[in-house]
Parts: sequence; C-alpha cells; structure tokens
Amino acid sequence: MALRINDIIPNLTVETDHGTFTLHDWIGDSWAILFSHPKDFTPVCTTEFSAVAQLADEWEKRGTKVIGVSVDSVADHKKWKGDIEAFGNAAPGFPIIADDGLAVSKAFDMLPAEAYLPDGRTPADSATVRSVFIIGPDKQLKLSMTYPMTVGRNFAEILRALDGLQISTGKGVATPANWVMGEDVIIPPTVSNEDAVAKFGEFETILPYLRKTKMP
Repeated sequence: MALRINDIIPNLTVETDHGTFTLHDWIGDSWAILFSHPKDFTPVCTTEFSAVAQLADEWEKRGTKVIGVSVDSVADHKKWKGDIEAFGNAAPGFPIIADDGLAVSKAFDMLPAEAYLPDGRTPADSATVRSVFIIGPDKQLKLSMTYPMTVGRNFAEILRALDGLQISTGKGVATPANWVMGEDVIIPPTVSNEDAVAKFGEFETILPYLRKTKMP
C-alpha cells in the first residue's frame, strides 16, 4: 500500500550504525527527515550525505532529526562515512539505516513487495530508493519527494519546505510559491475575514480567495 500525506509512518524496528531502535521512538517529539539512497559508495549520494552533514546546525535550529537509509550493511555505512566526511569537511553525526532486507524501502513504497537484491547488484537495482520524507512529531508523513539517480537533491529546498511545514502547522497559514522564511503568508480560505482580523490583524486581499498577511 502506498504511503500518502498524513498517513502515520510504519513504526519499523531498524538497525543503524547508531544501534537498533523503532522509528517512532527515535522521532520522539521532534520533526524528522528520512532520506534514502540505493547504495553506499556512490558519487551523487556521497555529495548528498555531505550536504546533510554540513547542515547540522540548521536541523537543530528547527528541532529536526535526520536519518539516512541505504540498502547496504552497517559495516559499509561506517566505512562510507569516512568518505562523506572527507568530501564535505563535516562529520555525518546522524544514523544510517541498514536496509539490506529492504523492509524500509518496501514499507515506504520505494520498492515493490517482490523486490530483492540480486548477487552483484548495482545501484540500478534499487534506483527508486532516492526519496525524502518529512515527518511531523505526530509521526505523520507531511511531504515526500523522489529524485532520479542522476539529479542531486537540493537541500536548500528541503530546508525551505520544512520551514513552510512548520510555520503552516504551527500558525494555521499556508505559504505561496517560492516562499522563504520571513515573507508574507497566505490566510486559508476556511478563515473568515472577521476571524482573519482577529487572528492576524491587517491583511491584503489580492483575490476573493487569496489573502496575504505578515508572517505571524
């Protein structure tokens, strides 16, 4: 079954280079980002893990935990982290799930139920394990993005999306296209003008259904 927005993520027990735990326990009361990779020691993925490591302070500011997933072993993950740190000049302090049994990849609908890892496999055998999942403290899936093998992920966009999710969830607003933190936000159509004044103060009516206000 596909995992959709607002679904509770599966509470899988996962083995990582930081030990074994359930996903729900690991998330706790935090936001979380799970980002997946088809194989260790691959070029695009190495640059992505380095980018995540370099953003450690940004994740912490947002009360967000990050966890990688790769369909290789814990031993491989530990070795790979040396390359990741050497490339990005930042230690990857987050855990990486050893999904060599494909339990996470299948539960998050990145691979079909009948998928398996053949002997001598290449990254192409698990190419669709190239996704990002943003998960709320309520353990619900808030956003997902899937990338092809050849396009590195834009973690500035993932940070922007996380900001949008946190402000919309916490303040009852929506964000327009290309929004970044500090810019005006959208008042949802479900909020009447009277309630909008009480909640947000001044606002601008651009169209009958499109009203903007300062970020609360």
